[in-house]
Amino acid sequence: MSEMNFRIADTFTASLARLSGQEQKAAKTTAFDLQMDPSRPSLSFHRVDRARDPDFWTVRVNRDLRIVVHKRGADLLLAFVGHHDDAYAWAERRRLEVHPRTGAVQLVELRERVEEIDAPAPVMAPAEAAPARSSPPSPPLFAGHDDDLLLACGVPEDWLADVRAADEARFYVLADHLPAEAAEALLNLAVGILPAPPTAAALDAPADPYAHPDAQRRFRIMENREELEAALDAPWEAWTVFLHPSQRDFVDRDFNGPARVTGSAGTGKTVVALHRAVRMARRSPDEAVLLVTFTDALAAALRLKLRRLLGESSGLAARIRVRSLQGLAQEMHEQLIGPLEVASEPEVARALAAAKSAADAPFSEAFLLDEWNHVFDGWNIRDADAYASVPRLGRKTRVGGRQREVLWQVMADARARLEDRGLTTWSAAFDRLRPLVASKPPYTAVVVDEAQDLAVAELGFLAAAVASPDALFFAGDIAQRIFRQPFSWASLGVDIRGRSRVLKVNYRTSHQIRARADRLLPTELSDVDGNEESRRGVVSVFSGPEPEVVKAADHEHEVEAVANWIEARIAEGIASAEIGLVVRTVAQAPRAQTACEAAGLRWRSLAGGGTPEPGFASICTMHLAKGLEFRAVAVLACDEDVVPLADRLEGAATEAELKEIYETERHLLYVACTRARDRLLVSGVEPVSEFVEDLCDK
Repeated sequence: MSEMNFRIADTFTASLARLSGQEQKAAKTTAFDLQMDPSRPSLSFHRVDRARDPDFWTVRVNRDLRIVVHKRGADLLLAFVGHHDDAYAWAERRRLEVHPRTGAVQLVELRERVEEIDAPAPVMAPAEAAPARSSPPSPPLFAGHDDDLLLACGVPEDWLADVRAADEARFYVLADHLPAEAAEALLNLAVGILPAPPTAAALDAPADPYAHPDAQRRFRIMENREELEAALDAPWEAWTVFLHPSQRDFVDRDFNGPARVTGSAGTGKTVVALHRAVRMARRSPDEAVLLVTFTDALAAALRLKLRRLLGESSGLAARIRVRSLQGLAQEMHEQLIGPLEVASEPEVARALAAAKSAADAPFSEAFLLDEWNHVFDGWNIRDADAYASVPRLGRKTRVGGRQREVLWQVMADARARLEDRGLTTWSAAFDRLRPLVASKPPYTAVVVDEAQDLAVAELGFLAAAVASPDALFFAGDIAQRIFRQPFSWASLGVDIRGRSRVLKVNYRTSHQIRARADRLLPTELSDVDGNEESRRGVVSVFSGPEPEVVKAADHEHEVEAVANWIEARIAEGIASAEIGLVVRTVAQAPRAQTACEAAGLRWRSLAGGGTPEPGFASICTMHLAKGLEFRAVAVLACDEDVVPLADRLEGAATEAELKEIYETERHLLYVACTRARDRLLVSGVEPVSEFVEDLCDK
């Protein structure tokens, strides 16, 4: 057995994930038996007689299930698993071959065995959903490219004509028939990313076609049972940390200043951040890398992905510290300064109300809290002169003369009241820490995920925590800014102009879900420093069912529709832990809980900032959904007074704040919808949110 090359293909893990739990268990047992001794008679090998590739065989799992293997000499490859007829049909339509241009081994679907490929007809939605809208035909994507370039993308020769004739809609159907690496290379080509030129080793046609980078992404050799068990137990998670070629350049590049990668949800910003942190940690044993994000829940998710990327035994993990911003500030403040007691928002509001009353100030409490969060405490103002000159981006309320003096009096009084109780704010804590870390920077590199939600004091602290601005790397999406108001990074010495790149290929979310969610946002976005982000030309690497929108007459009908949707997803083979239910606030959570119970689905709330658990669906708010990923997502309770949240609208103190609220509420719904990979349902009770209407086909 030691001489056998035992491999597993990504097509096997994908097909395994579509089986029921009991079927998966039986298939895994047979896979282990194959690895231990493929010659044992009980495995019952049968050649697939009608296959064009004579090396395809099936192995019996039970009365109905079959594993398709490719067996040639000392090489045995697990290629597919499914029910008897499905397994034979799969093998009859494919061959394993070496691509004539790239030199990589590929599983190629036979063009002559595929019925005429057409773009799918619009998916019929439920009765409550809006009817589908027809789209005008689009031009072929690759008509201007010659065979040589398409071959360099890994397109099999049999499929060149189909690729050249495909428009966008037809391509997403065609992509399901192409080798995955070819489909991804074509998507990169569609957004202007050319395939890398072949290396000298590739031109010399290496003896082992499995050694090609494209092949290594699709086929893995299994040295022992432990490796095979790990590969079979986590087929869903495996893609979450894979670095695609279009992302690698930004991981490996050296910069002469701080850099940022941005892009819409699902384009792999977090994966780039993970690999960037690992790359920085690999430079020497003395590296101390900080990988930081916004919340404890997101930090926990990053730790899990880092373990998947590095494995449990890697010494690199010890050089990468993964923390949430506030968790990091709490630890460092206690170590360097002393105990930290941060005032809650209600405590701040009470201090402001008392200061307002003492000064007989004419401002509303809502305005004062907004001024505190975004100006006074946001910039940690310590004197009246600084308050007079602080940037007031987006704040159209004119404050001058006597009013400014009164405001300063109220703000300073409120801070004094909090300090008398031993309370401070996160902004003040980060500002206290900044000179301490600047005197002896504790990190050789800082990588920030979800950077769009950084506050002023947080960014200043992170910039001081490294000796050189070259060691600062940010990943984020302007459209997913849901916690903070924008401000100028350049004003704090963090200038990313000329070192910011937009990722254009979406690896997580289906074409249909991405296209529908993008309707919530403008196509062009820019930050305060003028860094522009265009959402034009973004493409997804796979296609899927159209999202569904349900406009229910009442809560009972909404719960029934969501429960039916959940039951259909379970019937498709989607596991409980791969289902997420998202609501605007905890007040709407009972609607999600009732839908789960009606569908017989066990659930766990992520209200405390937890992470999804095996065997349970997850229920969370839109804010806590940030950074999470599920195969199927239901966004519930999108009623007119919930999204945007009526309480926030009523509390708007200025026209600018009202605009900001509408913008962030759109961002929240966008974040919720783009947590989904394959299936999305958006529901609400009539009258539904105006944003939901934007998601519907007209």
